[in-house]
Amino acid sequence: MIGLGTWNSSQADVVEAVRIALLVGYRHIDCAHVYRNEHIIGPALSAALDNQYLDRQDIFITSKLWNTFHRPDLVRPACKKTLKDLETSYLDLYLMHSPMAFREGSSLFPKDAHGKLLFSTVSFIDTWKEMEKLVEDGLCKSIGVANFNEDQLKVLLENCKIPPAVNQIECHPFLIQKSLIEFCKSKGIAITAYSPLGSPNSHGWKGKNQPTIIREYEVDKLSYEFEKTSAQVLIRYQLQRGNIVIPKSVNSSRIASNFDIEDFELSEQNMSSLDKLNRDFRFFTFSYAKHHPDYPFVKYKKSKSTFEKIKDKVSKE
Repeated sequence: MIGLGTWNSSQADVVEAVRIALLVGYRHIDCAHVYRNEHIIGPALSAALDNQYLDRQDIFITSKLWNTFHRPDLVRPACKKTLKDLETSYLDLYLMHSPMAFREGSSLFPKDAHGKLLFSTVSFIDTWKEMEKLVEDGLCKSIGVANFNEDQLKVLLENCKIPPAVNQIECHPFLIQKSLIEFCKSKGIAITAYSPLGSPNSHGWKGKNQPTIIREYEVDKLSYEFEKTSAQVLIRYQLQRGNIVIPKSVNSSRIASNFDIEDFELSEQNMSSLDKLNRDFRFFTFSYAKHHPDYPFVKYKKSKSTFEKIKDKVSKE
């Protein structure tokens, strides 16, 4: 239920972060190809397992299929690349990193001469069907998605043999995702909350007035009341909502502190006070891809030909 997030962890820092995390009790490591550090995490995991006398089956490893590998013939090679980098024969969970397919090629963020992101015409349904084969062949124990909205999940559920096990989404008191979480849980889809502490240095607000969840009065008050850090309060909040949570840190004391959340419990009133901080604010808007027909943070129009505009553009080019 508590995993170590590895996004934005430098190659120099992530080795020690993985070692400390396993040492203090983490058994879930959240990775992704686009984080560009899986080739460092793999040897770090192998070394930590050997030194701490742990077996592979003791660890839950998550990774993600990046947007430039959505084309069906690229899905399996992408997964095998991740398996090689992570030095494992299988993944416990493999997520489609987003519903948006990017133009295939060597760049993870392909752009045209004007700096505009280039897209692929691949449907996430076709991508999912290839991911299902990874489960059938034993390369992945389970598969899921990330950053999917409710309408996209409905389309996927109508067109799959294996339903998604997880939807990994941004979730914190500024973005409580109540409706989406209720829908996912009604369909047996678990929620993994990323950025549970907020990401004030990310793609969201700019300038001096960017919001900081851990400095909110209500969070501070609960921190004082329970004699816990603000981060511990925010992690506990997600767990009590029934969500898996993946706080990211490379600081050894914070890694340990983030895991030490079993000796207190938030009341219903505490939970409600945190819910009331909601402002539907995203730190991660993926604004660079907002013109994609499968951009997930707007209403998904099922009746529309999903890739019509892209196909027209590609045919003209």
